[in-house]
Amino acid sequence: MNSTIALGQPTVGDEELQAIAKVFESGWLSGAGPTCQEFESRFAQITGVSNVLATSNCGASLFLGLKVLGVKPGDEVIVGDYTFPATGHSVVWTGATPVFVDIRPDIWSIDPAQVEAAITPRTVGILAVDVFGQPADYDELRKIADKHGLWLMEDGACSAGATYKGRPAGSLADIATFSFHGRKGITAGEGGALTTDNAELTEHARKLHTYGIAPTVTREGSTDLPQPSFDEAGYNYRLSDVAAAMMLAQLDRLPTLLNNRRAVAAYYHERLKSIDRVSAPVALDDREHPWQSYVVTLDPDVDRGQLATYLKTHGIQCNFGTYASHLQPVYTFDRSLPVSADLFKRHLAIPMHANLTEIETERVMDVLAVALK
Repeated sequence: MNSTIALGQPTVGDEELQAIAKVFESGWLSGAGPTCQEFESRFAQITGVSNVLATSNCGASLFLGLKVLGVKPGDEVIVGDYTFPATGHSVVWTGATPVFVDIRPDIWSIDPAQVEAAITPRTVGILAVDVFGQPADYDELRKIADKHGLWLMEDGACSAGATYKGRPAGSLADIATFSFHGRKGITAGEGGALTTDNAELTEHARKLHTYGIAPTVTREGSTDLPQPSFDEAGYNYRLSDVAAAMMLAQLDRLPTLLNNRRAVAAYYHERLKSIDRVSAPVALDDREHPWQSYVVTLDPDVDRGQLATYLKTHGIQCNFGTYASHLQPVYTFDRSLPVSADLFKRHLAIPMHANLTEIETERVMDVLAVALK
């Protein structure tokens, strides 16, 4: 019997183990240490920004970004609706209200044409999501933000290695955030980052992510006994140096990982042209898609549950795409967002990772084609 083809899979091995061994030898395993500093420097080069803060996860980065931008109870933040609810949750954690906005029907990120209509006197910013890694429309969003005196944030959880009009994801807004969860293009199992060109915001976030004081590494080598004082209640959102070591190895892998994923996407694209009742995702020419996930759109007459059962019984893992956030009961959102709601019912994620072989991708398409007949 054929083995199961995983929906997602990390690419890790000896390089990561060797990087971790160096951290073990150094004796500094805890968070926000010298290996984190090295990772932040490397990731700043990749994302084209001057400041990076490594964090424990993307949710922490989102929350810290909102906090240092001054978001508070009573504020409203406009949020792209089609996303894992961590995006909306981060707004709720500040005491503010997420105002979800419908999405483009082609690339599924927030529709700039609908953003302006959602702005009220309480609106303080726009939180765009790079859905499955493809950047949103940042030029249009920037114009709207500047017109109304709002900040702009990029939820780039899936976007490492993506570009928008030649500019790297992470440099497209006032603050951007990334995830290094096990399903992402580069991973330490968990982890995240905040990127920005604003040094003042970075230093405030760095203080908040270490309980409200500067990280211990800043006092390393001191000849006296410095005693930092707490003037603000912070959190523990630090990335461990063990995880940072894995991320350094992953950054070395990034070009190969992206090339492999793009090759898989190209093959899927070509095969889907001849398969009825399903549409391939759209990748726009003015941006580089990192293909964190490959999500197809099923025709309305396709029973997604039945199709998923068929794929899984034939060894092909699959899942729904992501969430129409406004439909989740945790939020009390009373407006209809029909594009997001419709795609939430019709999207299907099929295997996408850098380790897929030609034989495996052929099998995915063969089984999908038979199932849809």
